[in-house]
Amino acid sequence: MIRVLLADDQRLIRAGFRALLEAEDTVEVVGEAANGAQAVELVRELLPDVVLLDIQMPEMNGIEATERIAADPRLSGVRVVILTNYGLDEYVFSALRAGAAGFLLKDTDPADLVQAVGVVHRGDALLSPGITRRLISEFVTRPPLTLPPGEAELLTAREREAVALVARGMTNAEIAASMVVSPFTAKTHVSRAMTKLGARDRAQLVVFAYESGLVRPRA
Repeated sequence: MIRVLLADDQRLIRAGFRALLEAEDTVEVVGEAANGAQAVELVRELLPDVVLLDIQMPEMNGIEATERIAADPRLSGVRVVILTNYGLDEYVFSALRAGAAGFLLKDTDPADLVQAVGVVHRGDALLSPGITRRLISEFVTRPPLTLPPGEAELLTAREREAVALVARGMTNAEIAASMVVSPFTAKTHVSRAMTKLGARDRAQLVVFAYESGLVRPRA
């Protein structure tokens, strides 16, 4: 059973998401929050697996709430999915760096919503093809980021290869096939890279890969 917390200042949206999710036998909605501060409090109290978090809420926005959740060691297993009406906007990069596992448009299809919850619960990054294309396009126009000296060199050659494939949107099984290793080995490479870089999840590996120049955007 995947335990989900809903956080949105619009009651109707929360009710709609709850109805869709609770129609599934594998999902349980354990709580609702109407603002960011309440969301953080409920996450600490209820320890959900996945939080669907509106990016723009009163009292505390989704980015700050994500930062607080990601900074709490007790909540290391909680995956945050940002809800947005706008797709890629000025908050996307900040939210990914804060620890969001991905993004979901509020008008997403019901089947995609349920699938998204399962994806992030497995530990994968949730970046829809449309958002990923816009995300990469943004990196094309951005100046290179200056990273701390030697940060990329923390990774072995195989770990760098695995991170690059994560940034291309591959699953562990696809990474294993590309690298000609077992799925367990591919997962190990990804997990070690996350540990060395201090990445909360695969979404942050995607940001690192592009910002470090490990993967170059295709214009």
